[in-house]
Amino acid sequence: MILDSRPFLIILPKISMEVECSSMCTGSLEACLDKVELEQLKWRKISAEGLDLGYTILLPPSVASQLLEHLESNLDYFSGDLAKVYVYGKWHPIPRQQVAFGDSGMSYKFSGNTVPAMMWPPILLRVRDLISEITGYYYNFVLVNRYKNGTDYIAEHRDDEKDLDPVVPIASLSLGQARDFVFKHRDARKSGPEKKDISSVKLLLEHGSLLLMNPPTNKLWFHSLPRRKNCHGVRLNLTFRKVLKTPGT
Repeated sequence: MILDSRPFLIILPKISMEVECSSMCTGSLEACLDKVELEQLKWRKISAEGLDLGYTILLPPSVASQLLEHLESNLDYFSGDLAKVYVYGKWHPIPRQQVAFGDSGMSYKFSGNTVPAMMWPPILLRVRDLISEITGYYYNFVLVNRYKNGTDYIAEHRDDEKDLDPVVPIASLSLGQARDFVFKHRDARKSGPEKKDISSVKLLLEHGSLLLMNPPTNKLWFHSLPRRKNCHGVRLNLTFRKVLKTPGT
């Protein structure tokens, strides 16, 4: 664990990923995903005051790059009102691109907007099933965020909406440009006597990595993907969630 010169910030070193010839996959993308050896994954456990994370390199670089290329060629992103959020009494353009997929009739409400789920593309179903094998949970929704470069970002927030199953970890798959992901405890964001001296945690999300945000993380910790002007590549993030169905749906 490396301490940064900035106050109260813990930086977690990245996992070294040695890619042997045997781990390279030259078949179809679907076949390569089927060959991912889950029992060989190296996991890092990250814990703090109510912070419970699991981090691993899920996909070898060749497979992650193939998946990124496929999604870049085949995904269309939301526009118009679906590309806005309602914050501080005003509608604002989302500083990134988004699209969502899921089971029939699913939607997800956040920041004043209701995001409908498009029909699952076959390749995302395969990725979903792979992640479900890891966690033991069924995911019925995925939100895809596209960051064109380091000027795109996501502000501090918690994925604590009532329509998310609180016991199911959010599974976050990163593709492309590595970016910093910062966690900050809710009590560290307060002012006055209620403010607590709790260190923030920064994690580098690498190409092909999987981050599991286990409960009660999203209840107690905010997270963000800050701007990074020195990051010039595209990043895709796929966050798989279990959305609760409302009565009558």
